Amino acid sequence: MATLSKAQTLELRKQHIGPSCSLFFNADPLKIVRASGQYMYDDEGHKYLDCINNVGHVGHCHPKVVQAGSDQMHLLNTNSRFLHDNMVTLAKRLSATMSPKLSVVYFANSGSEANDLALRLAMHHTKKTEMLTMDRAYHGSVISLINVSPFKLDAMKDNVHKKPDYVHVVPCPDTYRGQYRDCDYPGEDLGAKYASDVDAIISGIQKNDKGVCCFIAESMQSCGGQLIYPEGYLRRVYESVHKAGGVCIADEVQVGFGRVGTHMWSYQVDGVEPDIVSLGKAMGNGHPVAAVVTTPEIAASFKACGVEYFNTFGGNAVSCSIALAVLDVMEEEGLLQHAADVGDYLRDQALKLKEKHPLIGDVRSRGLFMGIDLVKDRASREPHTAAASYTITRLKEARILLSQDGPHNNVLKFKSPMTFSREDVDLLVGQLDPILSDIESGQADLVSQ
Repeated sequence: MATLSKAQTLELRKQHIGPSCSLFFNADPLKIVRASGQYMYDDEGHKYLDCINNVGHVGHCHPKVVQAGSDQMHLLNTNSRFLHDNMVTLAKRLSATMSPKLSVVYFANSGSEANDLALRLAMHHTKKTEMLTMDRAYHGSVISLINVSPFKLDAMKDNVHKKPDYVHVVPCPDTYRGQYRDCDYPGEDLGAKYASDVDAIISGIQKNDKGVCCFIAESMQSCGGQLIYPEGYLRRVYESVHKAGGVCIADEVQVGFGRVGTHMWSYQVDGVEPDIVSLGKAMGNGHPVAAVVTTPEIAASFKACGVEYFNTFGGNAVSCSIALAVLDVMEEEGLLQHAADVGDYLRDQALKLKEKHPLIGDVRSRGLFMGIDLVKDRASREPHTAAASYTITRLKEARILLSQDGPHNNVLKFKSPMTFSREDVDLLVGQLDPILSDIESGQADLVSQ
């Protein structure tokens, strides 16, 4: 097939791709044609440092992962109704990273499919209807998940897709700009304060003679502004949900697979034990594969509903071979320890930037997961969306790819491949420093942002 020019590709996209499918850097989108490690290359051969793609988890196009998929594709690729070693081996290795009770695995193709299945498991096990989700949350693109994703649902403008009555939105435990802020409650247990709001919602559900089905939450909130919950919050909420007869779903699609550095799964940092864990994105290093891990008891309830679970591509031999290779690379290259070491260095350098630049209101970081909250004023914590837009545009010009997110789009969102290095940190911070200085000195053109 003949190679298209960037202009031709863009024109065809405008003609044939749905207009709601967005692009990074929409005013001047990139045409990326290849990638390796933590670097991407455009159609003109320019090299970009990738601080965006948590999907290319062990590095874009890792040779071992690519080879594993190719080798298996030469042998066999069929659905999971035939016995195959790859499927059961992968299930065993995934469950071995969790507590003994999380021993049953279902395979899917995407994080959305995994989270949809997680909700189904919860419904059939509890036989209850009411679902708790977190404000600003995003869990996937299918209807069942838009229902529990205020990040998307609240942005709907045509009044067609409304939050169902069975969905209850709990306050986002944001200690920087949420209902209970660290500056307003110095020294207080904010985890307990936010958890008490969940207790009140559960109490309201029970007073209406309804039952709690589940609580679904990312173990750290990504799209909501790269948030790390206050200490004890998840533990208290999990306890309350279990007491009410519900189950807890840990969405690890974006934040799992060792990104935190100290643990394989983000929920493990908080010492909680979910009943269902959903996985995706990083699992296949760019190949579409996902999974749900749960308990034998919940799996038995799901089977008892009388309808089989079948997913044509979920658990196929090629996908499982690739996912196994990802786990191999993580172990062989020590990527958890690497994420911890480089993540600490990244946080330290970002905090040094904060000391220098009042534009930075907050740095939230755990391993290779970080958000830099840009503000117009530190005292009021007013979000500075234009500054974030300007910053990512300038970084793109310096061939560094970063994105902005959060409810005000003022948070610089960092979720790079796990191969990100100290030298990459220096490059990123070295470019951020003068950009922030230009904004603070008034030299930056923020009007066009």
